[in-house]
Amino acid sequence: MRKNNTKILGLVLTLALLLSPRIAGAQGMPVYDNTNFLSLGKQLIESAKQTTELLKMVDELNAVREKIEKVNNAIKQYQAVRDITRNNEQLFEMVRDDLREILDSPYIHGDEVEAISNAFNGIIEHSLDQLDFMGQVLSSDFLNMTDAERLGILEAQRKESQAMVADIQLKKRRYDMVISFRKFQVLIKDRKLNF
Repeated sequence: MRKNNTKILGLVLTLALLLSPRIAGAQGMPVYDNTNFLSLGKQLIESAKQTTELLKMVDELNAVREKIEKVNNAIKQYQAVRDITRNNEQLFEMVRDDLREILDSPYIHGDEVEAISNAFNGIIEHSLDQLDFMGQVLSSDFLNMTDAERLGILEAQRKESQAMVADIQLKKRRYDMVISFRKFQVLIKDRKLNF
């Protein structure tokens, strides 16, 4: 009977060793925990869903950013066009008023009138050409430009229009100095004659 108990005990221990996950794992036999595997699978699926949602959100944010950039470029183009138009209006008014004032001066000689008129009119003609070119740049099909390229051209046009205004102001100051100098010469001559 002792032999039978020993055999049964040996069989039970052998079965316990073979069926026990910890002991079997310790002996190199693979152990699979189905609950951990299922939860890992669920986590992977949830992570994939979140990644998909994040990618959709990134695409939506990129679309919003592009729209904001387009609006921003449109505003910058509008501001550049507004400044160019304002500069050209100022230019026309200055040429009209300043040229008349210079040419009406008795200290400008008759042979200088044409040269002075041509100098001022050259700036006006260049300004009109610039406005025509700006109209072409703003047309939707002009050279298939991007908004950034169009804005770059308009910024250059704005600087050029500012330079033309500065050029007219410089010419006006120079002619004012010539007129003042000639007026001063006449005063000195009159003074000498009176003595």
